[in-house]
Amino acid sequence: MKHFITVILIIVSSLSLQSQNNMKLIYVGDPMCSWCYGIAPEWDKIKNDYKEKLDIAYLMGGLRPYYNKPISELKDFLSDHWKHVNEASNQPFTYDILDRTDINYDTEPPSRAVVAVRAINPHKVGQFFKATQMLFYLDNGNMNLSNTYHKVLSDLDIDIDRFDNLFESDEIKNATRSEFNQAKLLGVRSFPTVLLQIGEEHYIVTQGYRTCEQMSQSIEKLIANVR
Repeated sequence: MKHFITVILIIVSSLSLQSQNNMKLIYVGDPMCSWCYGIAPEWDKIKNDYKEKLDIAYLMGGLRPYYNKPISELKDFLSDHWKHVNEASNQPFTYDILDRTDINYDTEPPSRAVVAVRAINPHKVGQFFKATQMLFYLDNGNMNLSNTYHKVLSDLDIDIDRFDNLFESDEIKNATRSEFNQAKLLGVRSFPTVLLQIGEEHYIVTQGYRTCEQMSQSIEKLIANVR
């Protein structure tokens, strides 16, 4: 129970702590969301531009959590969707996984992996989130298995044994479900969604794919209007 309370406190603090200017960017997404993968280069630019000005937090939204059907059943839908993302963003995709009948298209496990990493080292969540996207879309890894993440964890110097224990724990599973619920409470229904939190209020920067320049314009406009 003590460990569970610690995990919940980490999640709450990551969303509620404010920078000195009382503002924060909250990225709501899912590691297996194709548009989240598509926007990744633009999001990296935003993070770099605003890292000294705004706190940045990640919230797992739950694209298709607990889905228990093989990814092969969604092949036509996903392949078409991924091609649209590629055309818009130039992000590369590997399509072989769409023929797999032994892997369920369940987006909860990679979200849970992110929550587990946050519990271990919250400063590496952004790096790990991006790496999980590449594990799926480029390497076609089975995101349901904890050992899929081991090389990334090693590269980021994150304790693998601790991760494995957390990944399978009820505490992290419950914490992940809580994040999905938090996203719903914030009114998020599509991914990626980037919110600008100013005080207790949340303002939409983007819902879906936008360039760094477009997101930056929205952020600056929101800040100016609130002031």
